[in-house]
Amino acid sequence: GFAADDVICAVTTLSFDIAGLELYLPLVSGARVHIATEAEVRDPQRTMALVKDCGATVLQTTPTLLRLLCDGGRVEGLAGLKLLVGGEAMPRDLANEVVRHCGELWNMYGPTETTIWSTIHRVEAGDGPVPLGRPIANTRIHVLDESGRALAAGEQGEIWIGGDGVADGYLNRPDLTAERFR
Repeated sequence: GFAADDVICAVTTLSFDIAGLELYLPLVSGARVHIATEAEVRDPQRTMALVKDCGATVLQTTPTLLRLLCDGGRVEGLAGLKLLVGGEAMPRDLANEVVRHCGELWNMYGPTETTIWSTIHRVEAGDGPVPLGRPIANTRIHVLDESGRALAAGEQGEIWIGGDGVADGYLNRPDLTAERFR
């Protein structure tokens, strides 16, 4: 749902893998990106002013920054925005607050080992945990027990991710590779 007429306001530090989305998505879509300065991101009021001034239609953020914007009374600045939110669990109360004000709210999930996102879910107001969603293209999600056996829908287990987005391992760290990649 990202098109050539979209503008993303990039607020993610370049050392965080999700910054790739803020740079590559506009590039491959023919859209525009406005890169925020560190000072603009550290101040929620300046962040919201920037989002408005640059004409952003899309903002990728974490629940923590989103909470700061809401707690600071700046939730009206989210009006019409498509929000891509991830990097940590999205609390239901925050989702319910934000979804009333923004254009679209999407919960994104993906550990660093899967570069960048693995699942996506359009969030609506409701009760209970915010779902992680369905796998993105070329991604497979499995919920397994301690023995590596698949669990039935609704059962709790460990998420295993497969597909094109999974990294090959950690550079020069065979111990971490053996621990995280099986």
